[in-house]
Amino acid sequence: MDKELVEFLIKAKQATYAGKGAETAPSREKSHDLIYKDGDYMYYDTYLGTGKFAGEEALWIKGNPYWSMNYIGRVTGESFSGDFLKEALLRVPEDKPFRGPDDYSNGDYSYHCEIEGDFEWFQGKEIISLRGTEIYECVFHGGLVE
Repeated sequence: MDKELVEFLIKAKQATYAGKGAETAPSREKSHDLIYKDGDYMYYDTYLGTGKFAGEEALWIKGNPYWSMNYIGRVTGESFSGDFLKEALLRVPEDKPFRGPDDYSNGDYSYHCEIEGDFEWFQGKEIISLRGTEIYECVFHGGLVE
């Protein structure tokens, strides 16, 4: 994995959804779209829905698509906190720059993420629990594109 590319991806994630960044004009009817650009790199996150949602994050280098991740998730219990999810996602690790860290907790909320694979080809699942009861789940997969 290219260190500069990973640093860009982490900055992009922290500046968009996780960092409560501003949305751009929707690319599709009722979609939520966030873009981050720096030099030759562009990151795009687009998703549909909120309590039940699906989306895609993608990365371009010099105008060419390079990497993509699809995700689908849903709130499965009461008292879900979107702010807690964003708080966990701000902690995206350098060695697995896909979603959040393996584990993160704050108060009664806990976040857990399991990933198989690497930057080139991966899949994973994240869950949020409130006092030990699962209230959110999201599955994701992705890798390099040509």
